[in-house]
Amino acid sequence: MATADETSFSRAADRLGIAQPLLSRRVKTLEEHFGGPLFDRSRRQITTTELGMLLLPYARDVLDRAQRLRQAARSARRSRVCAVGVPADCAPAALARALRAGTEHGITFGMRELPPLARVSGLADGSLGYALVRAAPEQAAFRVPLGLASAPGADGTGSGARRRTVHLEQLRPRRPRTAGSAAPSPLLLLTEDQVPYFEDRLSRTAARAGLPEARIRPAGPAATALAETLAGRALLLCTEPFARQHGAHWAPLADRALHRGYDVSAAPDRNGAGELPGRLAALLAAAVGAAPARRGGPEPGAGDEDVPARLAARG
Repeated sequence: MATADETSFSRAADRLGIAQPLLSRRVKTLEEHFGGPLFDRSRRQITTTELGMLLLPYARDVLDRAQRLRQAARSARRSRVCAVGVPADCAPAALARALRAGTEHGITFGMRELPPLARVSGLADGSLGYALVRAAPEQAAFRVPLGLASAPGADGTGSGARRRTVHLEQLRPRRPRTAGSAAPSPLLLLTEDQVPYFEDRLSRTAARAGLPEARIRPAGPAATALAETLAGRALLLCTEPFARQHGAHWAPLADRALHRGYDVSAAPDRNGAGELPGRLAALLAAAVGAAPARRGGPEPGAGDEDVPARLAARG
């Protein structure tokens, strides 16, 4: 296009900032590709051939599109669009706060609900910029109390709503089953808690408590698990915000080793994500009901066992 506008190879080369021989070779390559001359070089001032004139509007359109593509890429880089992997049971209002705070920091978050292992693999393959990653609660930056959801008003955990915490021993059958008696309610695990280290801990804790292994089952779709829970046919292991959001009664587990732990992790440096500012990390963690984990010092006593649950509920 520059050669057609300037009607001179030398002036076109100066305009493009390249050497004239290089421009001549590029034009010759194009002529070989399209099967005919694009310029008439027989005169002092070159002219565009009929083939060149025919192709010139298409060339301008290609260059315009390439320019728009470069502009879009620059705009995306400036806005720092980042895909973020989050659990499926995040609170929408808390996610909205994280989105707004990201915008204030010049980061456009794109939230993607993914299972735990998919969030880890997304960081590794670069499809995610950040992710909430499961970790053992005693090692994680954020902790979410887990508990048992049951039907409202139902004595699903053995002593009703007055009990502040639940021990798995309390779910153990109290007497031998008789003909016609109802089977004990199964304990359902959401996809978010189907991670190897947690399932292993829960299995060992249940065995010590005398809870039959067959009573603990994967929940399948969350909607179905909630329906069974609200109908009084199951107990659901979940966070307090998730249970309250759907109208279920909830009581926290006493064993803190069975609570959830989260870290906000960034993709490797090659993806340019960098470390997320602390306030944004805390807001993302709050979307799953997490509060910063205690570092050092004694564990909370019996009198404040409900504090983590209250913090999670406030998000």
